[in-house]
Amino acid sequence: MSLEFDSFVLAASTADLSDEPTAREHADAVEFRMDLADEPLTALASYGGELPLIATNRADWEGGGAPDENRLDDLARAAEFEGVDAIDIELAALDEEKGRENGDRAVQRASEEGAAVIVSAHDFERTPGADEMRETLLRASDRGDVGKLAVTAADPGDVLALSSVTYDLASEGHGVATMAMGEAGRHSRAIAPVYGSRIGYAPVDPADATAPGQYDLATLRGLVERLQ
Repeated sequence: MSLEFDSFVLAASTADLSDEPTAREHADAVEFRMDLADEPLTALASYGGELPLIATNRADWEGGGAPDENRLDDLARAAEFEGVDAIDIELAALDEEKGRENGDRAVQRASEEGAAVIVSAHDFERTPGADEMRETLLRASDRGDVGKLAVTAADPGDVLALSSVTYDLASEGHGVATMAMGEAGRHSRAIAPVYGSRIGYAPVDPADATAPGQYDLATLRGLVERLQ
């Protein structure tokens, strides 16, 4: 496994693995959005790129494009491919009674295959209070190698609160990745690594952004390097 997330990883988000050669200059990994791709398992089987893959099959109930049927089974199968170094699974898929068995099975399969597990949570409406964000990230990082939280910022104060929680947890030795979505939170993607966030995401082409407020890949790499 080349992705251990012991330092910051910049992932190029795409639903088309043919983007990988373009991403190599600036990215450390590719987040393959299985939920937005046509025949994602076929694409994984034929992948021969240089960058390690993070396989994400995001549920439609958490902002993605994948219905529940076979979603987690496909994510578990993705972990078996040589190019996949990590999978991303929703915290809710592990916490809720519905789908928990399949969610646990995907995590177990990833572990058996030597792939890292990112356990993620998204809030598309607000930035929760600091205590709630901390609790969410702790539960997520306890279940995986990295706990990821994306919130929606209304103002810079929301980014400040998220950055503070990120710094505290990273200082305590927890693997966390955080970002604030929306225009008010856009700068969080550049400053988050300073506070200990382990993963950032950006599209190769800004027209293909998979979350509100994303920078394009080259811009985010440049900002991160200037700030670190």
